[in-house]
Amino acid sequence: MKFEANIPIYLQIIEEIKRRIIIGEYKPGGKLPPVRELALSFGVNPNTVQRAFGELERDGLVYSERTSGRFIADDPEKIRGLREAVLVRKTDAFLEDMSRYGYDEKSVLAYINSRKKV
Repeated sequence: MKFEANIPIYLQIIEEIKRRIIIGEYKPGGKLPPVRELALSFGVNPNTVQRAFGELERDGLVYSERTSGRFIADDPEKIRGLREAVLVRKTDAFLEDMSRYGYDEKSVLAYINSRKKV
């Protein structure tokens, strides 16, 4: 994983784990890889992954079982909420960026609609 220099690494790991949940790579109720395994795959210190897991637990997306590891919340509503929140955040950021280039929402939507495949 390539990390952006201006965003804390643990936040980028959180976003990657959320992405994997949204696309179904990590299934609701499924077990997450261990901290050390993820740290190796991301090329970061295990404490960084631990911090990301802590935030995900506070958000209710992940829970831990003492001797078994960490698991994705088995809550379809929470996953739907996560999907919607990402869609809203990314769309709003895109529209805001386009407005800095002088495009309004209507012209952006018109362009997107013109690019749809029939």
